[in-house]
Amino acid sequence: MHLLKTLRADYTKRKKHNKLVDKYKNIINNSVHKVKLATSIAACSALLLAAPTALANESNNLLKTIYHVYVEGERIGSINDTQAYEELVSEKIDQYNEKYQSLNLVIGEDVKLIPERVFEAMTSTEQTVDKLDEILTVKAEAVAIKFDDETVLFVEEEETAKEVLREFKLQYVSAEELEAYETRTEEDEALVEPSVGETEIKEITLSAEAEYESGFAHPDELLSVDEAVKMLNLGTLKEDKYSVAAGDVLGSIASDHQLSTDELLKLNPDITKDTLLQIGQEMNVTAYEPAVTVEVEKVKKVEEEITFQTETKEDSSMWKGDTKVVQEGKPGKRIVSYEITQQNGQTIKHQVLSEEIVEEAVNRIIVKGTKQSTSRGTGSLGWPAVGGYISSYQGNRWGRFHKGIDIARPSNYNILAADNGTVISAGWQGGYGNIVRINHNNGIETLYAHLSSIDVRAGQTIAKGQKVGVMGRTGNSTGIHLHFEVYQNGKLKNPMDYLNR
Repeated sequence: MHLLKTLRADYTKRKKHNKLVDKYKNIINNSVHKVKLATSIAACSALLLAAPTALANESNNLLKTIYHVYVEGERIGSINDTQAYEELVSEKIDQYNEKYQSLNLVIGEDVKLIPERVFEAMTSTEQTVDKLDEILTVKAEAVAIKFDDETVLFVEEEETAKEVLREFKLQYVSAEELEAYETRTEEDEALVEPSVGETEIKEITLSAEAEYESGFAHPDELLSVDEAVKMLNLGTLKEDKYSVAAGDVLGSIASDHQLSTDELLKLNPDITKDTLLQIGQEMNVTAYEPAVTVEVEKVKKVEEEITFQTETKEDSSMWKGDTKVVQEGKPGKRIVSYEITQQNGQTIKHQVLSEEIVEEAVNRIIVKGTKQSTSRGTGSLGWPAVGGYISSYQGNRWGRFHKGIDIARPSNYNILAADNGTVISAGWQGGYGNIVRINHNNGIETLYAHLSSIDVRAGQTIAKGQKVGVMGRTGNSTGIHLHFEVYQNGKLKNPMDYLNR
């Protein structure tokens, strides 16, 4: 009985031991399985991770880079690499480098090379480079001088542009005037008041505001300072209208406007060489118009002379024709300030700002006689014939001095007294033939020669315009005419200085 209990107890212990052993076996087996599974998973993961890298490396060896070429946003082709483009650019710029060493030269167009990775390079490198050669231009970094937003010319840099405008202004003001104006303060402007005999500059401006804009231009378009000033002086070529006048032809119109006939026809597409031009017809032509002008406003102060006036008073106690100065004239003085505006050196405005009389002018006073007499001349000689013309003037003629004037081909042959007076001789006088000599009793005497007949006698009082004889050819005369002489205070005078026709 005791033995049986012992055996059962031993069996129970063994059974528990076996269960415990099985439990641990399962634990150990599960652990081994998990380790194997983890190892397998790790190995697979390593394989999966390594595969893309290997594939990528193999793909990279197969891909190639090409470049799509765009000019000003438009695709023009593709190239295998950038070297062909860079060589073309270098070659184009080298063509200008020797002539324009001081300029920073670039390609004038916006060029973009956009890369793409491809398995097979399908490009047109040669054709694309040829297109680029046609399209691309070489430009230089430049500064544009603009007026009213319109580009007029290009120079190399902004300092050059400023120098151009300075030199343009210096054509119309001195360097000292320009410097004084540019350095003037607001307080100085309020004190612009020149002294007598001086001129002060108030304003030096351009008719349009100048702007400087950085950009690019063809190297040939860049001007030196002197060239730029000349261009500003010439102006820009603008289209204009011309109205056809009588006698105009295409060639003459073109020439007058510095155009060729072909250029004129291009401006007027509705006209051909066979077109019959009509008077008043309008045609397109070109003309140079200034892009800008220099306007200078000045204040000038000067001392001026005030011209005296002449007063004439009548005196009935003096003979008509006699005058006497009773008061000499004397000019006055005034200080005048002028505002002067000039445009490219031409005065377009000149007005008085202020005036101060320093000394009044003294008038000249002349007394003129009004007393008349039928025997006294008026002092104004009338034409001594009825019409006719002067066939010979006073002066040297045929080796001798001709003392008077000859009057020929009158309407009729009557000879008239040039003024009131008294006949002092009437008759024959050698080479003069028949003559009449009149004393006008005012210091003047007149002589009429070569008369065919005489109608007055010595001592007779005659009136101005009265007939004294008939024109003839007596004495030394080559044809019918009147020889007329004038004397004052016994001295021979030129009749042309006395005759009043």
